[in-house]
Amino acid sequence: MLRRALVSGTRAAHSAAKAPASQALLRSQFQTSPIFRIRASRATPTVATRWYSAEAESKDAKEGEAAGKEENGTSELETLKKQLEAKEKEVSDWKDKCLRTIADFRNLQDRTSREMKAARDFAIQAFAKDLVDSVDNLDRALGMVPEEKTKAAEDAHEASKELAQLYEGLKMTEGILLNTLKKHGLERVDPTGHKFDPNEHEATFMTPQPDQEDGQVFFVQQKGFKLNGRVLRAAKVGVVKNQ
Repeated sequence: MLRRALVSGTRAAHSAAKAPASQALLRSQFQTSPIFRIRASRATPTVATRWYSAEAESKDAKEGEAAGKEENGTSELETLKKQLEAKEKEVSDWKDKCLRTIADFRNLQDRTSREMKAARDFAIQAFAKDLVDSVDNLDRALGMVPEEKTKAAEDAHEASKELAQLYEGLKMTEGILLNTLKKHGLERVDPTGHKFDPNEHEATFMTPQPDQEDGQVFFVQQKGFKLNGRVLRAAKVGVVKNQ
């Protein structure tokens, strides 16, 4: 039995050693056959190989990089120009606003100064209107006595002299009162002999006067008053009307 086992083992080893050789021989015969070569050539595509120059590739890469940088630089320059234009416009707008604000402030200062001056100058306007009536009454009282009679009374008896002194005292009082009012801006205006001015005079009547010019004031019914250059009360006058 031992011998049989050894013989069977040897045969199996020989058959295993011979099997690869036969398979290799069969494969080589198929590969060398014309039909196999045609099918193999049709089945396997031929890959073409193309060679490039390294210098050309680097040159193209540099040119592309330079073109990209140039485009990026142009776009950045345009962006900066737009930003600069926007900032310049903003600066111009703010400058215009500042100038307008300064002008408005100066106008406000001037207007406030004028209003304050007018308030100071015409603060006594109501008081001055009430006071001019008293001055008018004093002027009428003095006007009742002609100047010729006052001069003649100086040579007359004692009673007439006292009346003349009273007249002189009243006249001095009127002068002092008018000077005091003038210090505060209130001034009496006598337009006798002046041209008629509708802004300062009130014509109560017109009459022809051959010896005087047309439009001239020849009679003053009531004298006018000015407060710091502004007409407080217009003078009532008679005007020459020759035509």
